[in-house]
Amino acid sequence: MSKTPDILCIGSVLWDVIGRSKSSMHQGSDVPGRITQLPGGVAMNIAMTLRRYDLHPALLSAVGRDADGDQLILEAGELGLICDYLYRSADLPTDRYMAVEGTNGLIAAIADAHSLEAAGAKILTPLQDGTLGSIEAPYQGMIALDGNLTLSLLSKIASDPLFARADLRVAPASPGKAERLRPFLDQSRATLYVNIEEAQTLCHQTFETANDAANALIQRGAARALVTDGGKCAAEADATGLRQAKPPQVLVARVTGAGDTFMAAHMSAELRGDAPQFALEQALQAAARYVSGETAH
Repeated sequence: MSKTPDILCIGSVLWDVIGRSKSSMHQGSDVPGRITQLPGGVAMNIAMTLRRYDLHPALLSAVGRDADGDQLILEAGELGLICDYLYRSADLPTDRYMAVEGTNGLIAAIADAHSLEAAGAKILTPLQDGTLGSIEAPYQGMIALDGNLTLSLLSKIASDPLFARADLRVAPASPGKAERLRPFLDQSRATLYVNIEEAQTLCHQTFETANDAANALIQRGAARALVTDGGKCAAEADATGLRQAKPPQVLVARVTGAGDTFMAAHMSAELRGDAPQFALEQALQAAARYVSGETAH
C-alpha cells in the first residue's frame, strides 16, 4: 500500500493528446506543430501539481484494464501519485482527451470521458467501505472534484453524508460542463473554481469582471468561489468579502491544464496555512508559470 494520501482527487484520469502550433489558428487551419500524449484529465492534472508541492494525492477514477490503462497507471505511479483506489474495469476502455492549441489559445477540444461516466458511483467505493471513509466515519480531508462526473453523481456527492466532513473543492471540466456544478450552489458546501465563462454559464448571465462573477456565485449559493479571467484580474469571494489579484503577464505557450494548475496551487497554499490573499496570488503565479511553459507538464 502507498503512503496515506494528503488529499483525494476525484474525476478524470486519462490520456491527453494535445496538438500545439506556434501559429495563430482558426477553424480549418492546417499548420505544422507538435503532437504529444501525456497523462491528463482534471483530477490527474490537479494531482500532478499537488505532487510538485510535496503532497501525496490519491486518485479516485475509472481506468480501463487495457494497455493504455496499464501504461497510464505506471506513469502516474512514477510521478508519485497514489493509484491504489482506482476502479478498473475490463469492459471500459481508458478515457482520452484531445485538443488543438495555437498561439491564440485553445482552438478546439473533445473529452472522451465515457468510461468515467459509465463507472459512476463505483469510483467512490473506497469512501464507503472503510478504506478511506464510511457513513460512520466520513472522510475529513480535502477533496478535489471535477465536473467530468455525471450530473447525477455530482448531485449525490453534493448532499451525501459521506462528504459531510470533507473540504470539497470543485471545478468544471470545461465551460460546456459548468452546469453540472449547479448542485453545489444548492447545497452551499463547496469551494468552486471556475473561469469567467464557466461562471456565466452557471449564473445564466454575462459579467464584465471576475469580481462580478465571484459575487454572483456567492449570491446564488456557493460557499466560496474563485474566478479567473485569463490575464485579467482574478477574484475570490466568500461570506467574509472579496479578494482580487492580477496574474503575471507572460507569453502563452499552452493553455490546457492552466485552470487545474491554479486550483492545485491554491489548495496547496491553503494546506500550508497561507493567508487567503497570498494563496490567491501564489496560485496565479503558478498558473502563469505553467502557461508560459516554464513548468513541465
